[in-house]
Amino acid sequence: MSKPTEQKAPHKQQRVPLPAKLVVGAIAGVIGTTCIFPIDMVKTRLQNQKVGPSGERLYKGALDCFRQIVSKEGTRGLYRGLGPNLIGVTPEKALKLAVNERLREALEEEDGSITLPHEIMAGGGAGFCQVIATNPMEIGMSTDLGPTPLTPVKIRMQVQGTLPPENRKPAAQIVKELGIRGLYKGTPVTLLRDVPFSFIFFPAYANLKAIFSDADGNIGLVRLFLSGAFAGATAAGLVTPADVVKTRVQVENSRYTSIPQCAATVLREEGIAAFWKGVVPRMAVQAPMFGIALMAFELQKKFILAHQNPQ
Repeated sequence: MSKPTEQKAPHKQQRVPLPAKLVVGAIAGVIGTTCIFPIDMVKTRLQNQKVGPSGERLYKGALDCFRQIVSKEGTRGLYRGLGPNLIGVTPEKALKLAVNERLREALEEEDGSITLPHEIMAGGGAGFCQVIATNPMEIGMSTDLGPTPLTPVKIRMQVQGTLPPENRKPAAQIVKELGIRGLYKGTPVTLLRDVPFSFIFFPAYANLKAIFSDADGNIGLVRLFLSGAFAGATAAGLVTPADVVKTRVQVENSRYTSIPQCAATVLREEGIAAFWKGVVPRMAVQAPMFGIALMAFELQKKFILAHQNPQ
C-alpha cells in the first residue's frame, strides 16, 4: 500500500523590518503612480463631467478625453496635480502595503500559512489606516490609490484644466481654502471605497502570487506584475460605484450634501449606469499601477533581504 503524498507546508518568507517596509512601500507607490497618472487624469475627468440640457457630454470617451486634454492643455495637462499627489501617495502606499504585510505576519500560523478571513482582516485594516492618514490628499489634489493634508487637493487639481485660466488655483490656495475640516470631507465615502478595495485586493494578490510561485516561493517578474495587475483591476472594478460617489462629493462646490443624497440624486438623474462611469479607465489605472508598484515593492524587499542575509 503506497504512502499518502505529503502536502508541503506553505513557504514561510523571511521578514523585512516594518520601517524598511514603509520606505519601500512609499518608493513603490511613487513609481507606480507616476507611470499611470495620465490614465488617472482621464478617469477623474470622465467621472466628473456633467450631462448638458440636451444630453450632450464634453467627452465622448476615454480616448477623446485624452486628446482634448493634450490639445487644450498640452502634455503637462496630463500631469496636473502630480506633485501634490506624490506627496500624498508616499504615506498612502507606505501604510497600505506595509500595514497589510505586518498584519498578515501577526495573523499567520506557525508554518507561515494564513486563512482567508485573516487575509481579509489584514487587508481591511491596511485600507482603514491608509484612509485615516491620507484622505486629505484625495479631496484637494485629485488619486486613486490615498494621503496627507494635501490629499483632497488631487481631485481639484485634476479638474482645474476644465476651468477658465483666470479661475484656476494653485495647490497651496486650495489647501488653505479647504482648512482641516475641508481636507477630511468625504472620509466616510473614502472608507466605503478603500476598505472594501483592500478586502478584495490583498487576498487576491497574495493568492495569485502563491499560485504563480514555485515550491520555494520564487516568482518571475512577469507573473508578479500580472498578480498585482489582475488583483488591482478586479478590486477597482467592483468598488467603482463608491469611487464615483466619492469623486462627486469631494469636487469643489459640490451640490451633494451626503453620501445617500449623492447616490440617490445620481440614480434619479442619470440612472444606474452612472455609477459605473469611468470603470474601464479606473481598472486601466489600477491594473498597471498595482502591477508596477507591487513589483517594485517585492524587488526592494528582495534586495534588503539579500543584504541582510548575504550568502
